[in-house]
This record gives sequence, C-alpha cells and structure tokens, in this order.
Amino acid sequence: MKVPRPWSARAWLDTAHVMIGLPVAVLLGGLTLVLAAWPPLLMRSVPLFTRVQRSRFEAFLGARIPPVRSPSSWRSPATWRQISYHLLSPFVGAAGAFLVAMAWGGAIVGLLSFLPRTMQPPPLEFEFDLRDGKVVAVFMAIGLVLLLLAPVLARGMAALDLSVARTLLGPSRSELGQRIETLTESRAGVIDAADAERRRIERDLHDGAQQRLVSLAMNLGLARATLTDLPEPAREAIAQAHEEAKQALKELRDFVRGLHPAVLNDQGLDAALSGVAARAPFPVKLHVDIERRASPTIEAVAFFIVSEALTNIAKHAAATKAQVSVRRERDRLHMLVYDDGCGGARLDGGTGLRGLAQRIDSVDGALRLSSPLGGPTTIEVELPCE
Repeated sequence: MKVPRPWSARAWLDTAHVMIGLPVAVLLGGLTLVLAAWPPLLMRSVPLFTRVQRSRFEAFLGARIPPVRSPSSWRSPATWRQISYHLLSPFVGAAGAFLVAMAWGGAIVGLLSFLPRTMQPPPLEFEFDLRDGKVVAVFMAIGLVLLLLAPVLARGMAALDLSVARTLLGPSRSELGQRIETLTESRAGVIDAADAERRRIERDLHDGAQQRLVSLAMNLGLARATLTDLPEPAREAIAQAHEEAKQALKELRDFVRGLHPAVLNDQGLDAALSGVAARAPFPVKLHVDIERRASPTIEAVAFFIVSEALTNIAKHAAATKAQVSVRRERDRLHMLVYDDGCGGARLDGGTGLRGLAQRIDSVDGALRLSSPLGGPTTIEVELPCE
C-alpha cells in the first residue's frame, strides 16, 4: 500500500471518506433498525441505502463495488449481507473517525505548541510550561509523527471500510462464479454464432456471387477469343473487362478462403493449413500432429492465426522461409509460427497482430511473441481444445 503524503489529495480524500462515513453510517444504520419493525418498507429501503454507500466509495475512493440483485425476500443472502453492513458500518465508522480525528488533531496541537500561550486558541492551552524548549521540542516531534501517521491511518481505515463493503455489499463468491459461468457461456455462444455466420457467408458467396463471376469471366473470355473482327477499341474493352473479372474472381476466392474454407470442415485443420502454406510466396515447412480434432470454433481460430501470420510475414518480414507447427496435447492446441525475417514485430504495432491477439483472447487462449530487431520472429499460441 502506497503511503500518501499529508498534503496530497489522496490523504484528504481518505480523511473525508472516513469522517463523512460516520454520520452517513449512523443515519442509515439507525433507519435500518427503525424500519425493521416494517419489513416490507425495509425491503424497499435497503437497496437505496446500499446505493448511497456505493456512491460514497466511488466518490471518495474511486472504488466501484459491483452491484447485486435487489433484495427480493428475507431468504436472499444478499438481503442479509446488506442489512449486516448497514448495522456494522456505524461501529467501523466510529473507530475510523476517532483514530483519524485524534491523529490529525494531535498533529495540529503538537505543531502549534511553539506558539506563546496568549496566541494559542483555547483548545491548545497546555498545563505544561511551554517556555521550556525541551517540552516544546517533544510536542512538536509528536505532532510531526502524528502528521505523518494521520494519512496512513486514514488510508488504512478507508481500506478496511472498503473491504467490509466489498464483502457485504458486493456479490458473493458463488454469485460471482455463477456470473462468470453465464458470461463464459454467452461469449461461447456469440463466438459460435459468429463462426456459423462466417461459414454461411462463405457458402453464399461460393454458391452465388462466385459462380456468377465465373460465368461472367468465361463469357468474356469466349467473346475475347471469338469476336476478332470487332473494332480495336471494342476488343480492348472486352479484354480489359475479362482481366478485371478474373482479378475480381481471384480476390473473391482469397476472401472466401480467409473466412472459413470448406476444406476445413470436410478434411480438418491439416488439409486447410496445407493449402495456406502452398499459396505462400516463400517456402513454408508445415507439421501438424492432431490425433483428435478440436471443436469447429477452435479450428477456425487456428486457421485464422496461421493464415494471418503468413500474410503478415509476406507483407512485412522479408522472410526467405517459414515454419508452422501445430500439435495437440490433451486439451490444449499448441501452435508455433516461425520466420527468418527482419523481426521488430509488436502486438501494438499494427492491426494484424492485434487482430490475432483479440481472436485468441476470445477463446481464452494465450499468445507469446518473440521478435527482436533483425529477427527471427516466433509466435507461440495455446488454444483450449474443449
């Protein structure tokens, strides 16, 4: 815990949190006791009391306590946790306010002890002989110690109050576990839905737009080969249209392969990666050792990683060769992409590697990058297979 300086904003915010917390806690604790005689009214009031306390922690400490479901019945554990905090907080607040007030007050009294008795305000009149320099020195030393101790006490009491509030006003461990499980399931559903949508787009493009472009390119090629008696401008226009159609078809095929190649569904990751490695503009040594296939989502992520990594190598690395290794060990898929290029790759250096990291994070995978200037570059990835 970093010790705040007495004159820092943090010290004053902690002090304000502790000192204001006492009257707030006493008020809300008293209302909780009074409203216990009217249970339905207490049930409606407890969430409001909790919001007041959460706003205090956020305003002074910048700490956000995760909300829980509003109490709905006396059987709810959240109900009793919140009521317990409102009944306990006056005691925590009283102890904190007393210690912090005594520390700051003692610091002021000690540091002002050098003033003549006639210049001291009534609360600072001492029974000691303050004309004695030794007594004044002792008082000032005590005041200095208390001045340095007061922010520590304020920080500690604020941290204690926050710890109690997180325990009683926030969700319990079981509730957090259920929420994490729900979020994990919903994220997995979103990922699966996105992967299914990519496959649908690939299928629609393959069966629709791609076939139309193939037919258009064939017709233009036929016209280019047979209509040789047309004027030169017309033949040039047909030839240009034919080349444009072939280029568009090539780009569409590359785009479709990047979405979700059909061979990945039919023959698995080994065959799909073999196609990616064969199309690379440099030699790629591929080794795939997978005895049992992973889920379609993980296979799609693995294919995207290799495809994007080889694309980045071709664009930026100036490599003469690359190596891709994929193996499965129990419930983990281990991947390695190596190139002998110029290195210097960073995860924050461009959209390519950042996209890889985001795709890996979406399935709770792990990414390690080693790319010193001058090379080589190694990308290691671990993906959960289940």
